Amino acid sequence: MRTLAGREETPYFPDHGNDGYRVARYDLELEYRVGPNRLSGTARLSARATAPLDRFVLDLGAFRVGKVLVDGSPARFRHRRGKLHVVPARPVAEGAAFAVEIRYTGNPSPVSSHWGGLGWEQLTDGSIVAGQPTGAPSWFPCNDRPDDKARYRVAVTTASAYEVVANGRLMGRRRVGANTTWVYEQDEPMATYLASVQIGRYQFLELDGPVPQHVYCPPAAEARVRHDLGRQGEMVAAFTMLFGHYPFDAYTVVVTDDDLEIPVEAQGMSIFGTNHLDGRRGAERLVAHELAHQWFGNSLTLARWSDIWLHEGFASHAEWLWSEVSGGEPAAGHARRWHARLSAQPQDLVLADPGPRRIFDDRVYKRGALTLHALRATVGDDVFFRTLRDWTAAHRYGTVTTGDFTALAARNAGARLDGFFSAWLYERALPRLP
Repeated sequence: MRTLAGREETPYFPDHGNDGYRVARYDLELEYRVGPNRLSGTARLSARATAPLDRFVLDLGAFRVGKVLVDGSPARFRHRRGKLHVVPARPVAEGAAFAVEIRYTGNPSPVSSHWGGLGWEQLTDGSIVAGQPTGAPSWFPCNDRPDDKARYRVAVTTASAYEVVANGRLMGRRRVGANTTWVYEQDEPMATYLASVQIGRYQFLELDGPVPQHVYCPPAAEARVRHDLGRQGEMVAAFTMLFGHYPFDAYTVVVTDDDLEIPVEAQGMSIFGTNHLDGRRGAERLVAHELAHQWFGNSLTLARWSDIWLHEGFASHAEWLWSEVSGGEPAAGHARRWHARLSAQPQDLVLADPGPRRIFDDRVYKRGALTLHALRATVGDDVFFRTLRDWTAAHRYGTVTTGDFTALAARNAGARLDGFFSAWLYERALPRLP
């Protein structure tokens, strides 16, 4: 089987992410003024050197940096073109833990990309963070690479008229004068692009289900939000049976008052626009898709962006599984229809290495789903679903590669699957469905 192993892969986004250290924890203290879109922050990073460091680099957008401390001592720094270069007063030894504090201020703006702006963005009345894949530096200094997952504490102070939603557990909120400070803790390791803050004039709802489900939405949209998310608890139950335990303490959905082009993925959270919730469950497949990302993308996160099918293919396949278990069209029907559509499209995409500009190509989503459906047909339901549950259990809160998955699938099947995976993952031509 032809794989990417054995050669040095060029990163898809070489301007993001840095070597020489790993971050264990981000502690972010943010003050945000909604009207002028003004953010002031103090970021404290707990890190460990993986090499001797007399200098190191962080990713950070167009802010004014006021001070940088390393282990409490002022450090020299230079900030330009999205990179914060830091020279500590004393070199950091390989293997040593060290702490970095950065104070910064400015107007957060999205990071430019092939897909438009990514990261912190103003809404009509509030803000949204849509960080995938390289938008995290738009609002905090970080090591912006998906294989450097860390724990987070995020405290946001803003006008009391607004609700603040961030990843993890709400630890408390404190009102002082006209402002309120919200504090969230994300205990499970999280990639930088999945870190999120949502700010708006939202109403809080709770839904029934096997795990706590929190919803923040515009008050005027409550009825259709409750209806369109009415089967989300059943989805959690179905996916828990198929994929293994839900990986987080709760699941949060934010519905913005603005229309959004597509839903937004974050860890423990999904963000929809009011245009996605029409009161008729017209976008229920998207509800299933975003929920499935909590297993495939958030708990299990790709180690390199070339393996994006491990997120989007699995979440798209989950749409078909939800259709099947909820009494809709069986997964096989979806597979046949999408196979016919993809067969009529250009055969010029390699699923396991689509290229940086094609990571969100619809063929990555649907061919990824077809690959999983074909694997199910090849090995049988018992082996297939055991493989999915073993996959999520073995790599819970970790990073994964295509090679990890193909090795597990072959081991569980007790058979060589080299030819199967070579055709589906590494050949451009779309194989026939089994």
